[in-house]
Amino acid sequence: MSDGVLRRAGVPALLACALLVTACGADADGGTDESSAAESAGFAAPAQQTSFGDFAAPAQDSPTGADSAWTTSDQTGTEATGPVHPVPVPGLAKEFTDQIPAETSQVLVATSPTAASEKSSLSFYEFTDKKWKKLKTFDTHNGSKGWLKDRREGDKTTPIGVFTLSDAGGFKANPGTDLPYTQDDRLPSSATVAYGADYESVFDYIIAIDYNRRPGTPPTDKTRPLGWEKGGGIWLHLDHDSGTNGCVTLDEADLKWIMRTIDPDAHPRIAMGPAPEVKK
Repeated sequence: MSDGVLRRAGVPALLACALLVTACGADADGGTDESSAAESAGFAAPAQQTSFGDFAAPAQDSPTGADSAWTTSDQTGTEATGPVHPVPVPGLAKEFTDQIPAETSQVLVATSPTAASEKSSLSFYEFTDKKWKKLKTFDTHNGSKGWLKDRREGDKTTPIGVFTLSDAGGFKANPGTDLPYTQDDRLPSSATVAYGADYESVFDYIIAIDYNRRPGTPPTDKTRPLGWEKGGGIWLHLDHDSGTNGCVTLDEADLKWIMRTIDPDAHPRIAMGPAPEVKK
């Protein structure tokens, strides 16, 4: 939706700015605001303007027809449709290794001690010399309400499953990633509208997690193939020292390292959830 359409529809200018992008985060005092969007800093609105639910915009319809094939496999964490990777990622439970295809040679694993935890860790694995090697492990935050496989819009949980990593972006210029990168100058103002000036930089760098989104589009694309009620805008982005509304967050140096290391030709995946479920 363009600026002009929003103004003609009578949407206030400040809210119109917020409607343009999608992401997750925390409020200005470091917590999470009940009136903020579930995953969307860009969709957050003052309490008196939340008549559409957690999002300050109407839901979008799920795609139909030709799109239905990829929405049921790529977006829901089902088993890989092709051959499964012959070497399981170390410590990953069978339900998750069954979702890693043979073509994948980079896997990120994000876990926390319990399903209710908002503090987590993320390890980066690469398949070389016929074995998986853990390159690095980072401290992260996930949803302030923990993890949930059957998550819903507004429940402040991070989805459990295995997802592709197809697209990146941010306010700042490409830091050196080979993922398709979309720079968006509107991201700082959106973060400020939603969370205050202290959070204007949390979307400087983003990797979109392909949960309920259309791969091959900018991270801010609002298409929700599984329906609006499942939420969306689940990203890897910069940490704000607290639990999120669904995203996984890292320190800037760590996220930039991941962006520079991740290889689209490696068909990267992220497996994420609480350790009791994700790990064997």
